[in-house]
Amino acid sequence: MRLRFRNSVLAAASLLLLAAPGQAQEWRTTSSLVDQEAEFQPFARYDHVNPEAPKGGTLNLIAMGSFDSFNPFIVRGTPAAGLAGFGGGLLYDTLMQQSVAEASTNLPLIADALKYPDDFSSATYRINPKARFHDGTPITAEDVVWSFEKLKEHSQLYNRYYANVTEAVAISEHEVEFRFDEKGNRELPHILGDLVVLPRHWWEGTDARGNKRDIGQPTLEPPLGSGPYRIASFKPGSEIVWERVKDYWAADEPVNIGRNNWDRERFTYFQDDNAAWQAFTKGGYQDFRAENRAQRWAKEYNFPAAQAGDVIRKEFPEASGEPMQGFVLNTRRPLFQDRRVREAFTWAFDFEAMNRTLFHDSYTRTDSYFEGGELASSGVPTGRELEILEPFRDQLPPEVFDKEFSLPVYDTPQAARENLGQAARLLREAGWERPPAPGLWQRLLSWVGLASLPDPSVLVNAQGQPFRIEFLGDDPTDERIMKPFIDNLRLLGIAASIRIVDSNQYINRYRTFDFDVVTAVLRQSLSPGNEQRDFFSSAAASQPDSRNLAGIRDAVVDKLVDRVIFAENRADLVAATHALDRVLLWGYYIVPHWHLPTVWMAYWNKFGMPDTQPAYIGVDVQSWWIDPEREAALARKYGGAN
Repeated sequence: MRLRFRNSVLAAASLLLLAAPGQAQEWRTTSSLVDQEAEFQPFARYDHVNPEAPKGGTLNLIAMGSFDSFNPFIVRGTPAAGLAGFGGGLLYDTLMQQSVAEASTNLPLIADALKYPDDFSSATYRINPKARFHDGTPITAEDVVWSFEKLKEHSQLYNRYYANVTEAVAISEHEVEFRFDEKGNRELPHILGDLVVLPRHWWEGTDARGNKRDIGQPTLEPPLGSGPYRIASFKPGSEIVWERVKDYWAADEPVNIGRNNWDRERFTYFQDDNAAWQAFTKGGYQDFRAENRAQRWAKEYNFPAAQAGDVIRKEFPEASGEPMQGFVLNTRRPLFQDRRVREAFTWAFDFEAMNRTLFHDSYTRTDSYFEGGELASSGVPTGRELEILEPFRDQLPPEVFDKEFSLPVYDTPQAARENLGQAARLLREAGWERPPAPGLWQRLLSWVGLASLPDPSVLVNAQGQPFRIEFLGDDPTDERIMKPFIDNLRLLGIAASIRIVDSNQYINRYRTFDFDVVTAVLRQSLSPGNEQRDFFSSAAASQPDSRNLAGIRDAVVDKLVDRVIFAENRADLVAATHALDRVLLWGYYIVPHWHLPTVWMAYWNKFGMPDTQPAYIGVDVQSWWIDPEREAALARKYGGAN
């Protein structure tokens, strides 16, 4: 496991989390879960930005699929690019801004300060009196209260995220108190800074036709916002153009200095990845792309613009931890409710061959839900982690306590045979066998068309039901990743197939958990908390659009999630996260994929950018700016496409 943070710094951070009673009721201009001293220090601007960055130009980007709504807070509809189902996106500001340079840190935006009592039973946010919506209307505490209530009512994500916030009360025009139904949740005051603030007066008004607006329904009327950009024009399903708000109220706020530098962002929609890639190589549709295909990164940046140096490839190191990416096994399906079956799938996955033949040995195997730092479990549980797990010993597999979790390695032909053999043994233990040879009577019925013979290559259970599953994807290139795994599964007698659907159908099936196996990316923070309920809790398993894609319903996991949320300090949080990580890994809900230690970015050479980028996220594209001379030169060279 790669450890990216210095132990001495983390130890100091753990001590800082023990809040001094005298500070608990003070106004904090920053909210941090890892560095309390920073909460009382003024924030001038991000260190990495160029405060003199010029404004202007158009940023061209590609979006996949289509869109039919400008309301990202409901399950219905597909929201347009630039909007965010959680957070403000380009259109809305949030109470505070998540720092792009520091882990688990929120910086002033709509709210210029917060405070909370020692027992974390509530939090009060103070609204910056300068905060405005795009029509000039002041943002008030009443807008915050209304936004909180409506988002909890209509957004399942916000409802789960703020499940323990019972109410929001405007105690003055510029102060809102959030009250909790529990004490001791250190993260809860902090994450309220993520609340997007909506304009109550606009949503309760009427549109140009006199129809009353409804925040619970999709809409293609451009909403009123408060953020750095507004919708300038759109073609439903195919294009949306955003324009920078010239009189944006927070343009000079510290979090925005040197950022949001282009005048326009244009998203053009494509239906498949190959078409999008071809558009990028020609210019004019996508000015930069974060590359996620190793073969393409290694072999395909040989088109004319790249050879001429007009498209640049660059790697940006990042230190925010790695997501758990993998094949999610949907335990809502009876096939995957047996842990032995799920474990067999892990034994059947040959990462080494894929890394060698498809990825040019670029990737590292992921073996933790909290990869890349001190939160990842390792070895066998000891100390505080063991104390946390001990009460659940009778409810957990014995391996959790006496064996280090590791993934099978396919480094030799013998290892491949042994790994597939272990997978086959697990499937037999779970009751899956090759069907017996048909008898004479069965063959006769089949011959006259009155019965069908079982496929001898496909496993069946005691009821004679075949083991058939479907891998769901939304792009033909998904087959490259799925097929090698499926080939191994077929050797075991599992009839696996691939189903590629259009992006809208994929999103709907993904949201409603209508799949057997799907590829997913579970991105964690360095200070996990309430969002773990959305990832792993039993309650989230039955809620459409939750991130509990595997459908985990486990009482021990539920208790460990709460243990993470109510950790008393950093050391306690680390131990509780180790315990949760370990139990999830031994549950075999996901067949883990791989990760990169850097961000691969390719971009047309039309940008200026600061000398450094924030190591925490790797690259802050919003700190770049467009160089008009370079942009004009590219336009001349490539026929005006850029």
